[in-house]
Amino acid sequence: MPPIPEIKPEQSIELLKELHILTRDGKLNQDSRRKLKQVYHLVQFIEPLLAELLADTANMTLADHGAGKSYLGFILYDLFFKARAGGHIFGIETRPELVQKSFALARRLHFERMSFLNLSVEESINAPALPDRIDVVSALHACNTATDDAIRFALHKQAKFIVLVPCCQAEVAAVLRKNKNDSFSKTPLSELWRHPIHTREFGSHLTNALRCLQLEAHGYQVTVTELVGWEHSMKNELIIARQTGEVRNNAELRLEQILHELNLDELRGRFTYSVENG
Repeated sequence: MPPIPEIKPEQSIELLKELHILTRDGKLNQDSRRKLKQVYHLVQFIEPLLAELLADTANMTLADHGAGKSYLGFILYDLFFKARAGGHIFGIETRPELVQKSFALARRLHFERMSFLNLSVEESINAPALPDRIDVVSALHACNTATDDAIRFALHKQAKFIVLVPCCQAEVAAVLRKNKNDSFSKTPLSELWRHPIHTREFGSHLTNALRCLQLEAHGYQVTVTELVGWEHSMKNELIIARQTGEVRNNAELRLEQILHELNLDELRGRFTYSVENG
């Protein structure tokens, strides 16, 4: 069978079949091609971060929050960790059946430095199976507040890098919708979310802007870009945060001002989270 251009020479064909990216006869359909392209793009952003960490330690750690079927973790291990002596990937997922399947697949492939944990965010923060510090925390298409949970975990673990592709941000939009009548009398900015479709889209955009301010308030430098072309996925925003220890002086103030101006004060605890206070 001729080689498939999208498949890298060093990749495990067995892995790609197990992940249903390749069919059992080794073919790649259009849906799988899109999925593979998204994961490849994310790997291309993460690999330089891992290479940078290698300068300090060979035993880097990566935790993939809301791992699901662990597409990202498995492909990262296959393309980066497998050829190196150190490093460990942790997949954190609340659905036990997915954790069990990922564990079984890692054993079959002899991916010995992969662990899969059936834990909630609260449990994962202090779980003895996880180290006190994690170098990289990722969350790929973690729905709604699951992205915020991943941020909370990363802050506790003093992650050097945080890589997020948010999905289905409904919480802020729901509060905008609930307070809409009050907001009309409070601020003309309420026109930005007066129509239902604008409520949804503005709420999603606002959620990510608030997350960036939150990260900057905790000493991270934030870059926001697109993961792949919009023709492949509408859930396409990629947030990469690098720990510098330099807090943006007005980030928390700006965040609180935005929440107050847009009648979202009830969400203050979500976006002004303190690691010290849990």
